[in-house]
Amino acid sequence: MSKRLLKSGLIVSVMTLVSRVLGLVRDIVVANLMGAGVSADVFFFANRIPNFLRRLFAEGAFSQAFVPVLTEYHARDDMNETRMLIARVSGTLGVLVTLVTFAGIIGSGVVTAVFGAGWYLDWLNDGPSAGKFELASLLLKITFPYLWFITFVALSGAILNTLGKFAVSSFTPVFLNVMIIGAALFISPHLQQPEIGLAIGVFLGGLVQFLFQIPFLIQAGVFVRPRWGWHDPGVIKIRTLMIPALFGVSVSQINLLFDTLIASFLQTGSISWLYYSDRLLEFPLGLFGIAIATVILPALSRNYVEEQSDGFARTMDWGVRMVCLLGIPAMLGLIVLSKPMLMVLFMRGAFSVSDVEHASLSLMAYASGLISFMLIKILAPGYYSRQDTKTPVRYGIVAMISNMFFNAIFAYLFGYVGLAMATALSALINMALLYRGLHLANVYKIHTDTIVFVMKLVVSGAIMSVCLYMMLSEMTHWLIWGIWERGLRLAGLIIAGALVYLISGGILGIRFRHIVPR
Repeated sequence: MSKRLLKSGLIVSVMTLVSRVLGLVRDIVVANLMGAGVSADVFFFANRIPNFLRRLFAEGAFSQAFVPVLTEYHARDDMNETRMLIARVSGTLGVLVTLVTFAGIIGSGVVTAVFGAGWYLDWLNDGPSAGKFELASLLLKITFPYLWFITFVALSGAILNTLGKFAVSSFTPVFLNVMIIGAALFISPHLQQPEIGLAIGVFLGGLVQFLFQIPFLIQAGVFVRPRWGWHDPGVIKIRTLMIPALFGVSVSQINLLFDTLIASFLQTGSISWLYYSDRLLEFPLGLFGIAIATVILPALSRNYVEEQSDGFARTMDWGVRMVCLLGIPAMLGLIVLSKPMLMVLFMRGAFSVSDVEHASLSLMAYASGLISFMLIKILAPGYYSRQDTKTPVRYGIVAMISNMFFNAIFAYLFGYVGLAMATALSALINMALLYRGLHLANVYKIHTDTIVFVMKLVVSGAIMSVCLYMMLSEMTHWLIWGIWERGLRLAGLIIAGALVYLISGGILGIRFRHIVPR
């Protein structure tokens, strides 16, 4: 494994950083516009459903099945055969996702009734949340076409990633954030229901992302006319791999929808508090975990095709080291600095001090599972790259059942915070099962040096947490300070924490060579 893997990881991380920063700006604008009330709950609900299907059909199960097969075709050095596979796949996938999109638009009321059952029951009984059901049904009609656009964005991204062009797909999400920010600033203020403007922004974001990638496909010589290919051998192979992967990805997405369903019965603001805390969690998860996973899947697929078992294990080991190096301080930082972060980013306009208090609790619960979430992103490609999509499904089902069980208990005891706790705990179970499966199959066993490396990181993280806690001022001071002073003090804490983490790691013997691919 060459240093190209590290370079690719850095490229993806930088591009992802730009997207995630804009994503935070987007959330700041939305929080200022709508806070954590009825409008915000409904918009986040309407945005979650097409995103659920996006991860199911596009970025999740499809990519996990498509990339290994495309890598196999590409390794044959027959570009015509590769182009034909892309044509057949895009045509077949296009027909299916078009049908799903139209069904979602026409049946938006049914979808809302299923996944927002609490609102639907209120609507039937003229309860206090009756308006939420009607508004959510309307917004779904606007946001559902996003599924069509983003499916082809994911297809294009998978193709470009396989060809080693990681920057394009990593930068593409920037346009969704730009469109939503633009809609919040220039469309929503002119509407009686500002959430409709945000839904329009989602639609436009999908369209622009779709158009942006086309020139790069043309440049790479893989922009082809879609063809129906249900019985094409390559499509059949992808279908065979995708069906179990579909169940595997749907497990985590069903968990999210189950959380949404339960949250619709809880107090107003629950969906929004969970959303804002989840967004902060997604920042390091996307910047580090997903970015590294994006890079190692094609590398692992090549290792498998070329029967390089040592290279396969080294690639996995590098991924584990990287996510622990970056994920441990991120996890502890989110827990210790949860309130200051929420204050600096969101506490303005309609987003109140009470919203900060509520969202900080769910953020701490979510953050406790960050390392598990990130390691899942690294361990799962160990199966998909070997075209084994069935094993992760079995583990995912166990995690899903565990999540539902924990939800029932924790939501009763802790309300919306219990939903975040259940998600983190079920992720830990899923991560442990994935590693156990790779270990028992003699595919990957974590190297002793990596275990020592991670233990040093844990000690460094603990020292950092203690120092941050000692430097953290009382919350009453944060309420008195202005927005700029809060921001500067938070930046100072983050920089100080990073320095303590790096110095502690250096004292414990961690060096740059430990993270360079061997």
